[in-house]
Amino acid sequence: MDVKTAFLNGELEEENYMRQPEGFANEGKEHMVCKLGKAIYGLKQVSRRWYFKFHQTISSYGFEENIADQCIYLKKCGSRFIFLVLYVDDILLTANDHNLLKNIKELLSNNFEVKDLGEAAFVLGIEIQRDRARGFLGLSQKTYIERIRKPKGDLKKERCPKNKEEEEEMRNKPYASLVGSIMYAQTTKAYMLIYIRTKNLELIDYVDANLGKAEDDYISTSCFIFKMAGAAVAWKSAK
Repeated sequence: MDVKTAFLNGELEEENYMRQPEGFANEGKEHMVCKLGKAIYGLKQVSRRWYFKFHQTISSYGFEENIADQCIYLKKCGSRFIFLVLYVDDILLTANDHNLLKNIKELLSNNFEVKDLGEAAFVLGIEIQRDRARGFLGLSQKTYIERIRKPKGDLKKERCPKNKEEEEEMRNKPYASLVGSIMYAQTTKAYMLIYIRTKNLELIDYVDANLGKAEDDYISTSCFIFKMAGAAVAWKSAK
């Protein structure tokens, strides 16, 4: 679900003033300012005030926040449960009961102006894959990785800049950005698979090398990926 103009829901505790908007100043009162009654976009504390408003609202309906990861909430009703994840103005819901899910959607709609986006396909750039027949739920980084992997030739010492002009030219080649993007995928969005049903675990290893394609020293780059139950649990690439 998406919360429309989420930051406008925040309630201010401090006194905040702003200049009169251009074209709205009353004649003879141009020197006066406006006192804000609610949060508006542009305030430094606006996102925090929105968080407090949202937290207070759903906590009053029995949701408990994860103390380790804020903005992740859980509500239990006997054997039924629902998770709620808030990311700025986006809400991800997952539950084991359709009626409970429907009730929480109505609760959110009654308190905020929201848009129901239907069944989630992507969250924070991560694709959600489902196979209900197999009881399988997976998270894939394929779209993110496909977007960042656009190599522009091999890396060689001869391509290193030798003067100011070449240094300026190399500024347009986002090598550091690419490496950082790959590291981000490796460390913060490591590939995961979740099996709902119990399955036998299988350990698979894969080893490959580039067979000395590094023309500067002709030293191979080897790598390995270990998978358990289809999920990568360890990997490395090195000369």
